Amino acid sequence: MELIDAELAVAADVERASRVDPVGGSTHREVGGPAPTDATSIRAPAGVVRYEPADLTVCVGAGTSVRELAEVLAAAGQECALDPRDDRATVGGVLATGLSGLRRLRVGPVRDQVLEVRFATADGRVIRGGGPTVKNVTGYDLPRLLVGSFGTLGVLTRVVLRCRPLPAIAWWGRSDTVPDGVRARVLRPSTLAWDGHTTVVLIEGTSEDVEAQAREAGLDACDAPQLPDGSHRGRIAAPPTTVCQVGRVLTREGVRWLAEGGVGTVHVASDDEAGLARARAVAEAAGGWLLREAGASGLDGFGVELPNAGLMERVRAAFDPHAKLAPGRLPFTRAGEPAGTP
Repeated sequence: MELIDAELAVAADVERASRVDPVGGSTHREVGGPAPTDATSIRAPAGVVRYEPADLTVCVGAGTSVRELAEVLAAAGQECALDPRDDRATVGGVLATGLSGLRRLRVGPVRDQVLEVRFATADGRVIRGGGPTVKNVTGYDLPRLLVGSFGTLGVLTRVVLRCRPLPAIAWWGRSDTVPDGVRARVLRPSTLAWDGHTTVVLIEGTSEDVEAQAREAGLDACDAPQLPDGSHRGRIAAPPTTVCQVGRVLTREGVRWLAEGGVGTVHVASDDEAGLARARAVAEAAGGWLLREAGASGLDGFGVELPNAGLMERVRAAFDPHAKLAPGRLPFTRAGEPAGTP
């Protein structure tokens, strides 16, 4: 009952506010457009509501930190593969930004970890979408729709997540072979990170299995890879078969990068906006797109409208016709303006 009351209180606060700024752990605030400065900050309730290890599901308040959730699940030998870059992030914040971690090749994108959501709508209702079972296939897929929405469709209050057994061993190794060559010799690697010279591999499993695969692929132990750093950062989504070529072109353009083999993601960074603009052009030439993660203008298209901007605007207008939820966080056609504004 306490969480239900907290959810209703969140919904009431959302209904009363003229502009709403959903806030989590503030670890991903630089992702997306700038947060509104004149909006009412809304925080989701926190805490583990229900955990069913035998069913591989856990229900938590969206304000629960990933660190707290991980500790609860680890006690039963399980995890939920949210993999944020900072475990102080809240579950709701990770889902709202929609950024998958480096283990995506094995565990899938972050949206695949969500089974059910409850969220406060702009008009003060609490809505449930999805179902609390792994094989749920009924109704509209609202959980996936809310992942990556930055709070523009509703304020997440509670979620049911998919769990999985913790791997006995998680081991990083390196090879001078390109990602596809390493993947052919490793069974279901979790990560294939390539910087143009070295492929860094994450293998998870039993000790014997990890050791056997490392020998077969000729890997040497190493540390986990570091994402490229800079004041302007983004990630390219391109066909997986193109990431090696994309990386080579980025090097010629003077942009720092790290590619995820088998996934089609290339992390990029530059000290100036012009470098990220060049990376956007490289992505488009490869049939992909660059999503800006950090920089003065947030998730803009460098003067090019996002290919799904019109669809995003229509969905947003259906959920929030007065554009009060997280205005400016996503580059809608008319960001921060009510539907129908001239």
